[in-house]
Amino acid sequence: MYAIIATGGKQYKVSEGDIITIEKLGVEPGEKVTFDDVLAVSGDSLKVGEDVAGASVEASVLENFRGKKIIVYKYKRKTGYHKKNGHRQSYTRVKIEKING
Repeated sequence: MYAIIATGGKQYKVSEGDIITIEKLGVEPGEKVTFDDVLAVSGDSLKVGEDVAGASVEASVLENFRGKKIIVYKYKRKTGYHKKNGHRQSYTRVKIEKING
């Protein structure tokens, strides 16, 4: 059984027991979180649309962390303009506990 959930502007295909990395939720490690934005649930058959209106996915937060630093470098030739910036994205790692569908 799997479900497709939407969080942080992205969609994820999850099953029970999966560990996924998503955009930061702002929840402390050890707490439970519920994803109500379920797009599809597959059990015996695939359910989408109004069939999954009451479906939800329960997960527990394992950790909050920041990803690898990426360098953003802006440059315009012949003008002497250059700007160097760095960015580290914040992530949350969650473990899928139960799919209610």
